[in-house]
Amino acid sequence: MSIKVKKRNAQPVSRLLANSSRSQVSRSELAPLLSKAQAIAKAQQQLEEHLPEELKGHVLVGGVTDGCLTILTDRAVWLTWLRFERARLLALLRYLPEMASVSSLSFKVRPLKPTHVAPQQRRYLSASAAEHIKECADYTDDPQLKAALARLAAHTTTDSDSSC
Repeated sequence: MSIKVKKRNAQPVSRLLANSSRSQVSRSELAPLLSKAQAIAKAQQQLEEHLPEELKGHVLVGGVTDGCLTILTDRAVWLTWLRFERARLLALLRYLPEMASVSSLSFKVRPLKPTHVAPQQRRYLSASAAEHIKECADYTDDPQLKAALARLAAHTTTDSDSSC
């Protein structure tokens, strides 16, 4: 299977991101997506400027669908506060020209922060273990395995490195 590049289908990035078009054929497909992303970013900024300090970092703008703006939060307690403030938040967001068509707000509780990733554990190779691996590499006929074992043996730590 071969992949052939067809030059007639390739388009410059400037044409893909252009908002205005000269003809229907060259109309940008990415421009509406890009403008929607920019509108959501402006709405997020507007919310962050007017939210109380304790809510900042707990509220995100999810997206706009059929005039309904979705706002995400990470706790039910913030969801309750957002519901009480629905009218004020809707008025705040309508100040933005991009959000003038928003007629309602929906709220959802979702974890906003990524799950905790365990820190990478460093593994140390003692000098005696490295010596054994080097001996194995010396007696190995396979050149790839020999090189891999030599690289592994090079990961030795000195006594000052392993004191952590």
